[in-house]
Amino acid sequence: MLTRREETDPHMTTRMMVKDVMNSPVITASPTANVKELANKMSGAKVGSVIIMDNDKPIGIVSDWDIVSKASVNDELPSKILAKNIMQPLQTIESEESITQAARLLRKHGIKRLGVTYRNKLVGVISSSDVIAVTPELVDVVSEKASLLRGEVGRSPAYVSGYCDECNEWSDYLQYAEGKLICEECRGESRPGEIPLESR
Repeated sequence: MLTRREETDPHMTTRMMVKDVMNSPVITASPTANVKELANKMSGAKVGSVIIMDNDKPIGIVSDWDIVSKASVNDELPSKILAKNIMQPLQTIESEESITQAARLLRKHGIKRLGVTYRNKLVGVISSSDVIAVTPELVDVVSEKASLLRGEVGRSPAYVSGYCDECNEWSDYLQYAEGKLICEECRGESRPGEIPLESR
C-alpha cells in the first residue's frame, strides 16, 4: 500500500520493477564477432546493442554508438573489426530492483543500457529509453547526465530535475558538480526566487 506521501507526490516514480520493463531475450555475440555481424544482429532484432558473451558469461556490450564512433570513423572494413576491440564494460542490475534504481545506475555511470540479471544469470537489457517510457519525470536526469559524461554538453544547464546523488531526494533544482547532480539543500543554497531564511 502506498503511503500518503507517495499518493500525493507527483514526482514519486512507479513501483514497477526492472523485470517488468526489460527487453528479453538478450541478443548476444562472441568476442570475435565482427562489426558487420553485430550490425546484422542489431538490425534483425531491431535493437541498439549486443551483449558480448564468453563461455556463457557476459563480458561487455557493443551499441550502435560504439560502431559509429569507434569503427566507422576509422574507415576500416566492418568485417575486420572485432567486438572485443570496441566493446564497453557491461554494468548490471538485478531484475527485482526498482525502475528508480535503474535510472540512478544509468545516471551514475553515464550510460544508456544495463544488463539485467536474475540468480547471477543475464536475462535481459534495460535502456534509458525504457526507463523514461514509464518514468518520464526522469528524462532530464538520465539523458543530461549521460550527455555531460560523454562530453556532448559544453556546460551544465542551469537546473535539472531528478534525484539528488547526495540525499536521494527529488529536486527540480539539481546542479552538476564533480560528477554528481546535487540539490539546492545539499549545496546549502535557497531555491531560485526563494528568500533565504536569514534575510527574512
